[in-house]
Amino acid sequence: MMVDIEITGLSFSYPAGPAVLQGANLQVAPGERLALIGGNGCGKTTLVRHLNGLLRPSQGRVRIGDWTTDRCTVARLAQRVGFVFQNPDEQLCRHRVGDEVAFGAINLGYPADQIARLTAEALAWWDLTGSVATNPHDLPYAWRRRLAIASVMAMDTPVIVLDEPTVNQDLWFHTRLVELFAAWQLAGKIVIVICHDLDFVAEQFARVVLLSQGQIVADGPPSQVFQDELALEEAGLEPPQLFRLGRELGWPEGICTPETFLEALKKYHRL
Repeated sequence: MMVDIEITGLSFSYPAGPAVLQGANLQVAPGERLALIGGNGCGKTTLVRHLNGLLRPSQGRVRIGDWTTDRCTVARLAQRVGFVFQNPDEQLCRHRVGDEVAFGAINLGYPADQIARLTAEALAWWDLTGSVATNPHDLPYAWRRRLAIASVMAMDTPVIVLDEPTVNQDLWFHTRLVELFAAWQLAGKIVIVICHDLDFVAEQFARVVLLSQGQIVADGPPSQVFQDELALEEAGLEPPQLFRLGRELGWPEGICTPETFLEALKKYHRL
């Protein structure tokens, strides 16, 4: 199944608190992957928690395919939106790694053979096959993050949201994650990632959405979004390293990847 996302006029306030989101509008097509960036407290996590019904709009509407979230339970929305929390310990709830990975697929009511296949694939992808009988909380923190992603991977939902998945991870993890993003995109899944690592964002995402003070202030390719110095400054962010280096060298292009940096180097320095 492939679905799209449409967020229209989304505003949200916590009880007795100020508005966290103010009239956010966002459309995401099947197969898109986008990075959601912004300073702490700007509303990123609040926004994505509306996708799976953990939060409900104070105003506005959130639509996942032909479902509007205010008419669906969290359990029903779990059929379409998989969510990887920033802290894996908030997500893990079983006593064995194998049971943890299978848990979501079981609760979605998949046939036994499909559950077995999805679970085996997710365990193998994250090199967890040898740990199926281990208690998740006996795994190192970095491995618990792998496990949290594997458990959502096995749910096989058309939308996947990941909150800061790259924190304190090694090169092997980054490589597997990027490969997984590509596989999900090829399958037509929507991938939304909250991320403070703007170097990773610049290299891996064709679309970046910038939030500031509860509003979407920029939405486009990274080379465009990172050009908006005022919006980034107001959000407490600075562009990625390659972007800043290209700007210091006086290159007009928004340099975001090693490939585009080398192309510009050849162009302007006749290498």
